[in-house]
Amino acid sequence: MTNPVERTSEDVRLLPFGGFGEIGMNLLGIETQGKILLIDCGLMFPEAYMFGIDLVLPDISALEERSADIIALILTHGHEDHIGALPFLWQRLGSPAVYGTGLTLGLLQRKLKEHDLDQRVELIEMIPRRQIDLSPFVVEPYRAAHSIVDGVGLAIRTPAGLIVHSGDFKVDPTPVDGKNTDLARLAEFGEEGVLLLLADSTNVENEGYTLSEGTVGKVLEEIIPRCPQRVILSTFSSNIHRIQQVADAARLAGRKLLINGRSMVGNIAVARQLGYLTIPNEQFVELRDLPHLPPEEVLIITTGSQGEPLSALMRMALGDHKQIHIEPGDTVILSSKFIPGNEKAISDLINHLYRRGAEVIYEKTSEIHVSGHASREELKLLQSLVKPRYFVPLHGEYRHLVKHRQLAMEMGVAAENTLVLENGHELIINASELRRGKRFESGRVFVDGKGVGDVGVMELRDRRHLANHGLVILMLAINQSTGTIIQGPDIFSKGFIPEESNDGEALLAEARQRVCDLLNEHSLAMVGDWEELRVEVRKVLRRFFNRTIARRPLILPVILEL
Repeated sequence: MTNPVERTSEDVRLLPFGGFGEIGMNLLGIETQGKILLIDCGLMFPEAYMFGIDLVLPDISALEERSADIIALILTHGHEDHIGALPFLWQRLGSPAVYGTGLTLGLLQRKLKEHDLDQRVELIEMIPRRQIDLSPFVVEPYRAAHSIVDGVGLAIRTPAGLIVHSGDFKVDPTPVDGKNTDLARLAEFGEEGVLLLLADSTNVENEGYTLSEGTVGKVLEEIIPRCPQRVILSTFSSNIHRIQQVADAARLAGRKLLINGRSMVGNIAVARQLGYLTIPNEQFVELRDLPHLPPEEVLIITTGSQGEPLSALMRMALGDHKQIHIEPGDTVILSSKFIPGNEKAISDLINHLYRRGAEVIYEKTSEIHVSGHASREELKLLQSLVKPRYFVPLHGEYRHLVKHRQLAMEMGVAAENTLVLENGHELIINASELRRGKRFESGRVFVDGKGVGDVGVMELRDRRHLANHGLVILMLAINQSTGTIIQGPDIFSKGFIPEESNDGEALLAEARQRVCDLLNEHSLAMVGDWEELRVEVRKVLRRFFNRTIARRPLILPVILEL
């Protein structure tokens, strides 16, 4: 990173490490006068090509060298793409104090406990409209309605001027908890004068307004009484408003609640403890009670709406769940959106449920899910209230950012006062200009099991190669003194061709002969670098397999020196 003393005292730098040009992995640094304020610290879930990867974190290498300058980390809400990376990165960021609202910190505390950090991280609750002095910044959170309780946007006062960060939001006229996005405070910021607006771009392609969360409750109240047997409803475990509405609809229909799935059980416990969920104890039942209850008196809330392979709902659909089995006549409700990239997994889940005789209700067949993000008219309303001098879209894929910039210009923001920012490219603003700065190191860090960052691009490339083309292993044992071949060459394959077939045996035998011909051309006693021989063997086999069967397996020559 560029040394901060090169900047004027009123310059503000935006340092995007994640969330710009992608949905997920949100992490933004704001720097002025040599101090850095961090907003959110999220993760992404792996994409289809990331074989074996569990989680994806932002690369914070450029921040580690500046960890002493980080004064605080502020969380806008409790979704994984905003808090999930914090347990992995907190110490590398210099162990800053973490600010968030009550539920956000409650959900984070569960994660920190899993990493033995719950007694080490300083968690400070923030209250909407109450300012926090983090000199040279003054931060004021304001209420932002979203698909999770207790979300906020941020008003950040800097030496250059006021920055408004929308967080994830929508303008919900009938929120379940009665707490709408604080439009009055946004209007006051606009009258005060806003230097820069950073705004959620997720639904910029959607015309009109996003439907209210309250509409889902009405739909559930209509559907659940009509279900003849058990109802199994799956939603995101962080969607506390949705869970409250499910519980209310179940109570009206005379159904007890069974909670299934680790994250669902944990999040409901936290939300009830903090007063964000009001469900009486007598409405809950345990797994051991399930066989003794009439099916029409049970509603099961579970995880797995995205078709995750090991989720509770997928195990039910496949008949692998030990306690809960889908029966003909059961109704399964998927009360969540089809996240892009998960369509095939969700489709497979739905097919498996139908095979077991269940009726399935999902987003494409009923209005049992609404988005938590603002559509175009709400984004226009935000622009008209805040009236920013500069505008930068965030939280969206690249096309979302471009379209949001275009919308801002339609609303009167000058073309030179708005741009599309990407991860790893700093932005410099002050009272008189907005301009791009230098690039800095950014990217993705992969979590595989207990390993963080030990799997990189090369390993993923090899995994993709293995998945697409299979593996060929050549074993060769050589006397390192005389260069004579003691054993081999022997060739084995996995995921490449069926070795037990006549064609497979013949192909590998011919491949072995090609390697023998190569070895006969060299005096192995004179080979000084066995890596050179491995390279030559790999080339011979690659050319042979490509010419004979047009396949490109990963070729691994193993040369043993005895």
